[in-house]
Amino acid sequence: MNGTNLFKIALRALANNKLRAFLTMLGIIIGVASVITMLAIGQGSKKSIQSQIAEMGSNMIMINPGADVRGGVRQDPSSMQTLKLTDFVSLQNETKYLSAISPNVSSSGQFVYGSNNYPGSINGVNLEYLTIRQLSIEDGEMFTDADIQSSAKVCVIGKTIVDNLFPDGADPIGQVIRFGKIPFRITGVLKAKGYNSMGQDQDAVVLAPYTTVMKRLLAVTYLQGIFASALTEDMTDKATEEITSILQTNHKIKTGDDDDFTIRSQQELSTMLNSTTDLMTTLLACVAGISLVVGGIGIMNIMYVSVTERTREIGLRMSVGARGIDILSQFLIEAILISITGGVIGVILGIAASYGVNTFAHWPIYIQPWSVVLSFAVCTITGVFFGWYPAKKAADLDPIEAIRYE
Repeated sequence: MNGTNLFKIALRALANNKLRAFLTMLGIIIGVASVITMLAIGQGSKKSIQSQIAEMGSNMIMINPGADVRGGVRQDPSSMQTLKLTDFVSLQNETKYLSAISPNVSSSGQFVYGSNNYPGSINGVNLEYLTIRQLSIEDGEMFTDADIQSSAKVCVIGKTIVDNLFPDGADPIGQVIRFGKIPFRITGVLKAKGYNSMGQDQDAVVLAPYTTVMKRLLAVTYLQGIFASALTEDMTDKATEEITSILQTNHKIKTGDDDDFTIRSQQELSTMLNSTTDLMTTLLACVAGISLVVGGIGIMNIMYVSVTERTREIGLRMSVGARGIDILSQFLIEAILISITGGVIGVILGIAASYGVNTFAHWPIYIQPWSVVLSFAVCTITGVFFGWYPAKKAADLDPIEAIRYE
């Protein structure tokens, strides 16, 4: 019996039991759709994180004072005061692999203008901070080096601050806002950047000269951190080694002793976040893949029932010359048709569900072609694997016993 006839017979058998065939496909449909959707969400999150890191600067380096918790023990407050202005000056003058560097100090409180107020933080930085964080001025101008030297009470603000303190649409440039009891004159407004992948509002920001924040707000002589940018992303490791060497010399840290500072790069952050999202994507795909296994078991059960129901038919076919391989092929084709059809419907449903998640839940998605191909291939293999046993059972039936079967 040729393949065309076997295919027609298998197709006719499925057509005679449309509802049962569809219910059998349902497990495969749900499994494939789930795998595609979960992978799309996982890969979308990964792409979004990579995009956000690129926007912040893939070659950015963050230097912080000693960790407040080490070995499960909270450190003394003095360990958080290890970065000084002299460290910033040394790095600024001695490094060869940095294109920009900025001190960082911050204070939290309420911003007030007239009857409007908004909670937030003011960051003390220098002019190079804009380059490091890839920020730009949309209106007005950045404060100057002279403002830093004189600890001037000036600032630039983000779009969120503008919207909350100036809801009537007034021009904020030149206006004076208060942070606590200290007045700050607005010199510029930053270009909007929106929310990042962690849900943080990147426009709820106020930048002021670091000297102003240190002297007038915090009354401290130490830095809370230093931001820097390597010349290129490839030079990040060399820049990190150079920074480590300079700070160890400044802090008189001997070889083998623990550093009283920590250095984190965007590369390190990117690697950590990518590994986390990959792990979550794999976990989601595995959970969704269970549906494929359940669908495969459903195929085996239904095909097993089908063999039992059609025992007399099988006996008749074999008695008129059908070989065991023909019976095996017929039932295997039925199982494969169920899984492939279910796979096609599942792919369509999975892609639609992915775009639905993006449209209604506003989650980032990214459908990779390999995830569609992999899902389809797995469901086909599932059909063959779980359809083999019932098909083999049908092929091994004794024709005489099969004809006598009631």
